[in-house]
Amino acid sequence: MVFECNIDARGKAFRLRIGIIAVAIGLVIQGILFSGMIDIAYAWLLPTGIIAGGVFAIFEARMGWCLVRALGFRTSL
Repeated sequence: MVFECNIDARGKAFRLRIGIIAVAIGLVIQGILFSGMIDIAYAWLLPTGIIAGGVFAIFEARMGWCLVRALGFRTSL
């Protein structure tokens, strides 16, 4: 699979910003969970999902490629 550039500089900057914010929020939530303030059995899934989504958004920004656009949907950025 070839990653063809399908977003412009604005889209790259937006995805990079969103990715960094998501990773930061995920790490904060993960820190709260590991500190023992919240004790829910599967609560680790939430920060893991947020961090994974943020890392994927950063990957999209670096590659200049958007999964949603690659699937044929039109996005505003």
